[in-house]
Amino acid sequence: VGCGSSKSVQRVEPNTTIDLSGDWNDTDSRLVAEEMIKDVLSRPWLNQFTGAKNKSPNVIVGTVKNRTSEHISAVTFTKDLERELLNSGRVTFVANKEERTEVRDERADQQENASPETMKKFQQETGADFMLRGDISSIVDQEGGERVKFYQINLELVNIETNQKVWIGDKKIKKLVSQSGSKF
Repeated sequence: VGCGSSKSVQRVEPNTTIDLSGDWNDTDSRLVAEEMIKDVLSRPWLNQFTGAKNKSPNVIVGTVKNRTSEHISAVTFTKDLERELLNSGRVTFVANKEERTEVRDERADQQENASPETMKKFQQETGADFMLRGDISSIVDQEGGERVKFYQINLELVNIETNQKVWIGDKKIKKLVSQSGSKF
C-alpha cells in the first residue's frame, strides 16, 4: 500500500476534453477526424465522381502511419475517420483488409455449413473506388519546464484505379505544456 496517497476515479462524458500530458489523445483523434472528413467531403472530387458515375463512391480507409515518437492508437483514429465518412451518407464504405479477411473466412465456412438458400456467394464483393491514407508526425521543442508539441496530420484520397490523388488535407495541432518546478 502507498504512503498515504489516495486515488479518485470519476466518470466523465466521452466528449469531455481532458489533456493531462499534452500527448495525442482521444479528443485530438475525434476532432481531427471530424474536421478532415468534413473537408474531404466538401471538395470537387465528390461531385465530379457522382456526376460522372451516377453513384456514390466506395471508400476504404487504408494505413495511417504514426511517425511520432509516442504511442498513438491508429485503430482509434482510423475508426474515427471511418465513422465520420460512413455517417456522412455521402459515400459508401468498404471493409478494410483485416475485416475482409474475417468476412471471407465466414463466407468460406458458409459454403460448407449453411443452407443453399442462405449461403453467401464468393466474388460478389464491392471494390473500393478511393483509399484514404496518411500519416501523423510531430515535433517537440522543450526548454526547462515548458514543452511545445506540434502535430501534423496529413491525409490523402487516392483513386484506386488511376492512382491519382484527388484530395490532400492536413490538420495541425500545437500544445504548450508547462510543468512548474521541474524539467521534462
